[in-house]
Amino acid sequence: MSDAPVGMAVEGTEDAPAAPVLQIDSVQRTFTGKRGVVNALGPVSFSVDAGTFVSIVGPSGCGKSTLLKVVYGVVPASEGTVRYRGRGVAGQRSNFGMVFQSPVLLPWRSNLKNVLLPLEVLKRTDAASEARARELLDMVGLADFADHRPSELSGGMQQRVAICRALVYDPEVLLLDEPFGALDALTREQLNDDLLRIWSETRKTVIFVTHDISEAVYLSDRVLVMSARPGKIRDDIAIELERPRNLETRRHPSFEEYGVRIRRELGPAHDPGR
Repeated sequence: MSDAPVGMAVEGTEDAPAAPVLQIDSVQRTFTGKRGVVNALGPVSFSVDAGTFVSIVGPSGCGKSTLLKVVYGVVPASEGTVRYRGRGVAGQRSNFGMVFQSPVLLPWRSNLKNVLLPLEVLKRTDAASEARARELLDMVGLADFADHRPSELSGGMQQRVAICRALVYDPEVLLLDEPFGALDALTREQLNDDLLRIWSETRKTVIFVTHDISEAVYLSDRVLVMSARPGKIRDDIAIELERPRNLETRRHPSFEEYGVRIRRELGPAHDPGR
């Protein structure tokens, strides 16, 4: 038992800050083509704490999607390391879920079977996994469409199925590569709210790539702004807007201020004030 007086901290017993879930250290990616070596990305360094929502914005071709694929492990880094909970991991990360720009659903399978596909690959299908898949579909309002096929769904509904598929094996980290880019503005805003609801219920660690500045501000705890190719981090902006977020969030004066700051970092083409 400690002899320290009641209420006095004992030296060396303070809780240490939690280590980041992800650490991206000096990551670069180069490609060799007909014109020689192309520097596509980096060096890029940042970390992501558990349960946070981080968005990445930047000009077209700056390497945002490449960065996400390096983090996921489907594209190797030419230089640098990606660490998950302090350890370097080679190849695809089993604790990561990925949602691509297109839903990439198998048209001959039901929506439920599409959600279950990762578990089939992992040989983890059972009654509990099907219950989990149905629970996720219910979470995004698609319980009544579980046994339908993707062709019977709208584009926004298909992307909801893709999000369920990425979550079905309960990964700690969710990576999303412009998942709403092909959708109309109204559907996109609805899916923003759906995604925030899923995030609030699951508290996954999220990295979200988008071209939409307002979307990035609305969703995120932090927004990383990348430069033109080879993409580097120009700014790391903490979004200090109250949660839960809703229509009133978009009307808050700070919402527009964050957007202006991001546009200025992106350069004259994105800054209407220049």
